[in-house]
Amino acid sequence: MKFLNPLCLFTLFLAQLAAQTPKTEPIPQPDRRLKTDLLLVVAHPDDETGISGYLAKLLDQHKHVAAVYLTHGEAGHNNMGPERASSLGAVREMELRHAMTKLGVENVWFLDGLDTPSQNVLQSLGRWHHGAVLEEVVRIVRLTRPEVMITWLPAVFIGENHGDHQASGVLATEAFDIAGDPAVFPAQLAAPVHVNETLLEGLRPWQPKKIYYFSDAQESNPFKGSGPLLSVSEISPTRKVPYGLIAMQCFGFHLTQYRKYIETFSTLDEPGQLAKAKSDWSDPIQLTFGKSNVAGAATDDVFAGITPAPIEFVPHRTEVAPPQPGISLELAGPWGFYETFRRAHGLEHLPKAAAPEIAIAAGSTLQIPLMLHNNTSSAKEIALSLVVPEGWTDQTGVGSYTVPAGGEVPVLVAVTSPKTTASAVDEITCHTESGGQSVGVIKMHVQRRSGGLPQN
Repeated sequence: MKFLNPLCLFTLFLAQLAAQTPKTEPIPQPDRRLKTDLLLVVAHPDDETGISGYLAKLLDQHKHVAAVYLTHGEAGHNNMGPERASSLGAVREMELRHAMTKLGVENVWFLDGLDTPSQNVLQSLGRWHHGAVLEEVVRIVRLTRPEVMITWLPAVFIGENHGDHQASGVLATEAFDIAGDPAVFPAQLAAPVHVNETLLEGLRPWQPKKIYYFSDAQESNPFKGSGPLLSVSEISPTRKVPYGLIAMQCFGFHLTQYRKYIETFSTLDEPGQLAKAKSDWSDPIQLTFGKSNVAGAATDDVFAGITPAPIEFVPHRTEVAPPQPGISLELAGPWGFYETFRRAHGLEHLPKAAAPEIAIAAGSTLQIPLMLHNNTSSAKEIALSLVVPEGWTDQTGVGSYTVPAGGEVPVLVAVTSPKTTASAVDEITCHTESGGQSVGVIKMHVQRRSGGLPQN
């Protein structure tokens, strides 16, 4: 009987073992085409206009820029044709993609939030289904892996009057804080288990390093020194024209919204266009510092302190305000929400108006959402009254309210404004008394304009 050499047997064993051991495939790395330095998170096509000169400057510095638009802008007007609603949204997406191609931004996403013509951020968040769209924004952050995010300032100011703008800032902030958390939206992070996987996405957590805000508030003073002031008056070394002109050229695609201005600009000769761009498009851009997970000061350059290395997830600080003792009056609605939101996300330093403020159409009704609190051991009668300037009429919601012990009562006060416009603000005072003593005063500043979005 012939025996195999032990060495041959061992070689045969290794060959059989190798044949039975499954081959390990290399772990796929995230798509490098999607990696971005800066992610812009805004609400509508044309929202990039306020900072497009700065984006052009970043592109000259070989930074990668991407953008996500949370609506299609379908509730806007159309100066070019009869298309409205969803059809207008399709047109405006086309305009935006032309504008961003002209600018040099290749990666642009649109989400499915519904364009909501209201000043109330809570209306926008509700209509968008807040949690669902937050998941989508987190997905974009994990896909693009930005170092920096820029978005609308989540705050109410005269001039910053679109709830959708503010809602995009709310969602961007929330995504900044949770995209790096492996416990949040775990299906996005789970490895696929099917060849044709449709549920588990294979992404990775991502912690952005900085977030900044911009605003179109009427007054600039509250924002001075709140973040870097970005110059866009220089000449682009690659395009040989000022960054302000580049911004105007990109803006020129948004004809449905700004046809008259754009067509007037297009009739100017080259010196005229340069002069117009210098006067209208070359002011420095004031960013407001939100938060940073790297060292640096609020007014430092946007990319100061940032290196290519990813950072670990940074849990955000959440602070809950203790209840007010005794009887108190609180401004609710968007203003009350932002007080809670800022504490929850460590943003108490963000600029605030000297008094709660809003602009409304002259002759329209102002609604003031209030909350009466009674943190005592017995029910209390609280009398609510208003002090309004001459010409304001039709007050509703004032009167006496019984608030149970340890309870609260929401009140919606409404008052109609005069039909004349005014550049100065009117002051509306809400006053509460209980047991013959004052227990709360809220003053609101209101500007009457010739038009604008409804309050709610």
